[in-house]
This record gives sequence, C-alpha cells and structure tokens, in this order.
Amino acid sequence: MTFSLRLTLFAGAAVLATPAAAQQAAVTTDAGTIDPARIERFFGQPAYSPYAGRAFPALPLWGEQHLHTSWSPDAFGGGTRVGPDDALRYAKGDEITSSTGQPVKLSRPYDWMVVADHSDALGVVASVYEGDPALMSDPVLKGWHDGRREGGDAAMAVVMEMITLQGQGDLPPAMTDPTTQMDMWQKMTEIVEGHDDPGVFTALIGYEWTSNYGGGNNLHRNVIYRGNKAEADQVRPLTTFDTELPRELWDWMEAYEEKTGGRLLAVPHNGNLSNGLMFATETPDGLPIDADWAARRARWEPLYEVTQSKGTSEQHPSLAPADEFADFEIWDKGNLNVVPKEPGMIPFEYAREALKRGLKLEDELGANPFKFGLLGSTDDHTGISSAEENNFFGKFPASEPGPERSTGNAFDFEGRTVKDWQLGASGLTAVWATENTRAAIWDAMKRKEVYGTTGSRIFVRFFGGWDFAPEDAQRRDPAVVGYGKGVPMGGDLPPASDGSSAPSFLVAALKDPISGNLDRIQIVKGWVDADGDLREKIFDVAWSGDRAPDAEGKVPPVGDTVDVAGATWTNTIGAPELIAVWQDPEFDPALKAFYYARVIEIPTPRWTAYDAAYFEESDFAPEVPMTVTERAYTSPIWYAPD
Repeated sequence: MTFSLRLTLFAGAAVLATPAAAQQAAVTTDAGTIDPARIERFFGQPAYSPYAGRAFPALPLWGEQHLHTSWSPDAFGGGTRVGPDDALRYAKGDEITSSTGQPVKLSRPYDWMVVADHSDALGVVASVYEGDPALMSDPVLKGWHDGRREGGDAAMAVVMEMITLQGQGDLPPAMTDPTTQMDMWQKMTEIVEGHDDPGVFTALIGYEWTSNYGGGNNLHRNVIYRGNKAEADQVRPLTTFDTELPRELWDWMEAYEEKTGGRLLAVPHNGNLSNGLMFATETPDGLPIDADWAARRARWEPLYEVTQSKGTSEQHPSLAPADEFADFEIWDKGNLNVVPKEPGMIPFEYAREALKRGLKLEDELGANPFKFGLLGSTDDHTGISSAEENNFFGKFPASEPGPERSTGNAFDFEGRTVKDWQLGASGLTAVWATENTRAAIWDAMKRKEVYGTTGSRIFVRFFGGWDFAPEDAQRRDPAVVGYGKGVPMGGDLPPASDGSSAPSFLVAALKDPISGNLDRIQIVKGWVDADGDLREKIFDVAWSGDRAPDAEGKVPPVGDTVDVAGATWTNTIGAPELIAVWQDPEFDPALKAFYYARVIEIPTPRWTAYDAAYFEESDFAPEVPMTVTERAYTSPIWYAPD
C-alpha cells in the first residue's frame, strides 16, 4: 500500500496528543523511557506540543564507520594522499581534491564519521615514501620506497607484498615499533578531536585491527570508541603484530575499559573474503568455541558490516535459491589474496547464515555469538567515502574516475584478479540516535538500533511486538505507536502478555529524496526448526502499484525505467513510501527466530553506467552490470520462547 510523502512518518509527530495517549503506561525500550504521565499538563489536558516529553530518536543520523586515508599503509602504497583531516572535512560537506587531482564533494554532508585507518604501521608508510634516512637502510623498505615513487603497477605490487608479509608475520622491524605507533595514534586522535562538533557533526575515534589470519583471510574489525582523546590516548591500539586472534582483541578491549573507564565496541568486516573463518564454529587457530567465547563475541561485537565496496554479505544466492534479491554485488572468488574458496566455506561467510546458526549455538552453548545488528560502510582507501553511484571514487586511487577503470583490476594477486567494475558503490549506516553526539551514536550502535544501506539514504522504521494492528499502518506517527507497543530494530521481543498467537511487526520506509522510488518491503525470517535444521523465509509485506502475489506469495518484478545510455531513470514506477503491519503466519512459539526488514528500490543506473556515459566508453564487457537495485537492511528483532 502507498501513502502520501510526508517526513512526519519517521519523525513520529502527532497532530495533537490525546488524553487516551497521555494515560498510557510508561514504556521502557532500548531508546529510553517514554512516560506520558510526566509531561506537564495545562488546561486539564496533555501538553499541547506533541513533541514534549518525547524520548526516542526522531531522525536517522547518516554516516560511515569504515574509511581509510593516507595514514593506512596499503592506502598510501596505492597512491592515496588524502589524509584524515581532509577526509573529515569532506564528510562534513566540504569540497576537496582527490589523490588523482579531481574535485569531489558529497551530495549531502554526513552526520558522523569514523576514520578507521589500520593500526598496523599507522602513518609510518608515509615516512617510507618520503625516504626517511633511518628507514632506507632496510632493503625491503628501500624497495617499497622505490616502488611507490614509481607508481602504477609497481606501487600496487608493494601493497600486495605488504599484505603477504603481514599475513606471514614477517614485516620489517621498523613497521612494528610501538613507540612510533603511539606517537602517530596521538596525532590521529588530535585530528579527530578537532572535527568533533556535538549536535552538528560527530567525529568518532576508531581504528581497524586488520587480522589476515592464515594469509589473506579477512577477519578485520573496526574498533569504535565512545569517549574522547584524553581517554583513547591512555592505551596503545592493538595491532596484528600483537595478535591475529579475535579473542585476544576482546582481551585488549576488556583491559582498555578496566583501565580507562571508557567503552568500546568492534565491528567485523563483511565476511565474504574470510574463506569460511568469519562465522566458523571453531576459532581461527582450531579450538572449538564454547559458552564463554560465544558470550564474549556477542558482548564486544554487537554489529556486522553487511555491505561495502568489496561486495555484499547478506546472503549468497547458492544458499538461498528462492531469494531473487540475494545475487547482489557478490564477491566469492576467494580471500584478500584471491586464494580460491574450497567447498563448505561460503555458508560461514554470510550474515543470514550466521544469524540462523547463532540461534542453534545458543541452544547448544547457552549464548548466541552471532546476535548482531547490520550496518553498511564503504571500506574505501581513498580518503573519500563514496557510496553514491553517480559520485563513485573507487577503492584505491587507481580506481578513481577515469576511462581505464572499465578494464582495470581492483585486485591482482599472482595473476588471480578481481576487476574494477566489480567494486560496488556501497554502503552507509543510519543510526537511530537521540542526538548527534559520540555517546548517543555509540549507544545506538551498542543496542543495535541501526541499519545499513547500499548507498542511498532510505528511511526505515522497524518495530516488533504482540499487538500491532492493521490500522497502525494508517497512522502518520509510526514511531509513537512503534515504541509504545513494541521494541525497535536490534531488540528482543518480550514475552507475550495477552495470549497472542504470533508476533506482529510495524515497518515503514521512505525513499531517498534523490534516489529511486521504492519497489517493496520484505521481512526476512530465520529460525531453527524442531529437527535442528536452519531455516529461512522471505515475506513481501508491502509493495508499490497494483501487483498481486503469485501462488507462492511472490510479488512480480516492479519493472525497469533505466536508460543505460543516458545513465538516467524515471520514478514513474515504485512508490515514495511504504508502510505495513505484518503478522507471522507460520509462527511456532516453541522455536527461536529472528526477523529483519529489507527495503528494495526500483532499478537505477549503476556507477558503471555513469562512467560509460561520461567517458563515452563502450569497452565494458557484456557481463558488467549497468543497473543496481539499492536496498536497506535493518538490524534484526529476536524472539525466544523463554
């Protein structure tokens, strides 16, 4: 069903608070306590202002938690010269100059940003490039200096050699010096602190811990701080020179919190390049996971990066053949070194499989290690966060706009290649925070009240409860009814109090004002059946136009208005907003389950189509996609019978 386009759909405005609403009991959610009784009354009625006393987030805050600048060794080695200061200015809306000399600016500023440069050799590579005499006596570093100065293929060869030596634990000693690292870290936090402007723009402190366990198996995590520079500077960031085991990262995080009183969380990268390690049921060094390991992972890693430039890791099409939207920006050749996958790896790399497996592990271990929310990030290594299809600046400077990227290689490891055109202009994170500050954004991340998109800024509300009614989808204030009757994305359904036969969900979506209309909203359910098998099903719950589901409940495709040659489209199909209340028709109260919403846009031009039009190129291979269906993934809501 469709309704008129109004921002109040998400702000949760009411025309006038009513006495009945004011008499409603206080409701405590992860977003805070909503207590109408504490609102001061005038004229014997509730407060006239419908916003008085509102304690829940009104609008999503858009940002990026995974951007690399010239301070990352591999980024600098690939030619990046945009540093953290310029990267943050760009995020705030300034026009900057890219590493290839091109002017670049966001369509709309971000609300927040994490510069997540690698903690390994943070900032040191720049000194190698400059030819620091103290470093040039090492023949490996001298070779890296020469290769970077030469540029092109020679510079990229240096990057690949660095990745290999890092994975082997054989980097030159100067790269691992802790004193140098601490000095560079304090310079980084000073830059970030200078850009933090509470209420206007939030610069969160963070870094990437870059475990490539076993040689290119991506077990990277971004560590995000809740606090400020004075707190963060007390402890040297962990590097993979210290350890490549996630459990030892959690040890470091726990020790940090005990020493400083601060708070940390970690975000694992998309698992599609981990060669089966990201969600394995044993540790990377071959130990079986236990209840303590599961509980610690759930505590320290409440979120997961479901989409980024190196592919989307929601679900693999081979694991969900009935999901027509699973085959989206898939990278499944191998790990970071393009070491080919072996049979059985893929099920341990994708979010939906992990969410299902987590339910089963909870029954076996007593804790769910994979109870995470979903977000999106770019992982761009250009200092430029570019998740917009018509504004895509690639992963490294070699893949910044230019006619050569129609045939260039994004990765080339001993002849095993991934093409530039396989890079995706993805993704972004929306945080439902009560204010634009470090504490509020971090707290929203911790409680998983976040969602990820593949680049467009779709607004999504998702609530679960036991007594949402169809008429709730007719209201213009879904946030009020959502928080009042249920829990938001990232939450746990409380026990049913009124004997309801199944949970109900309120989901609402509003299009990005400058992107495509909406095709549909889906709710994805995962569970473990009575026989212990992992199960999933996707339900179309709201869609545009007068399409009717087929016999299997599938809604037909929305159509396609893209003019590839002109890199344009028309919003003559789809809907500007969709909203629905849905109740699970197959609910079994004895079985644990999770639910998340997936919002799909109509097709729009992919960045490759914009390139082809701008550069008047015809060299793209026939298999290169020229359209994209942007989408949003909410964090799940979980149900447990007890």
